[in-house]
Amino acid sequence: MRLSTRARQAVIALIDVALHQNEGPVALAGISRRRNVSVSYLEQMFTELRRAGLVESTRGPGGGYEISRDPARITVADIVRAVDHAELKPVGRQREREASGEQQCLTPELWTALNRHVIEYLESVSLKMLVDEQPVPSPQAQPAPIRRLEPARQRVASPRPVAPNSVFELGRFVAP
Repeated sequence: MRLSTRARQAVIALIDVALHQNEGPVALAGISRRRNVSVSYLEQMFTELRRAGLVESTRGPGGGYEISRDPARITVADIVRAVDHAELKPVGRQREREASGEQQCLTPELWTALNRHVIEYLESVSLKMLVDEQPVPSPQAQPAPIRRLEPARQRVASPRPVAPNSVFELGRFVAP
């Protein structure tokens, strides 16, 4: 049983969506920034996740993706199946058929049993379990700007204008 990088990235992306969806639909640009994955790669992945019924999309400003059902009912195996387009199949038998002569697999039962246990484990791990294991994201506090105290400046009285600068000032200027 081999988990592709795409499957691992899909699991990580869905954990990110589950962690941030309480703020509304999660934009792929935000996931891209937090997880350092290209937006185009995420678009392809989330199209497949949406087709599998794992996420729902919202278009327009403020749009993004949300988990479509209870995270406790979504397993890692569901996510892997959605993005890898295949059932989780044991690898040992396939390699046994590909091998020839002396390279033939001599322990197919071992690999079949191992793959079965891996698949059972992936089906037992829910998205909610993975989300609950994540540390609580703390709000990123921005340091307060440093203000330097400067001595108070003395106000200099502005000199009286030599000539009026408006019609209204003309009356005050002429009448002492």
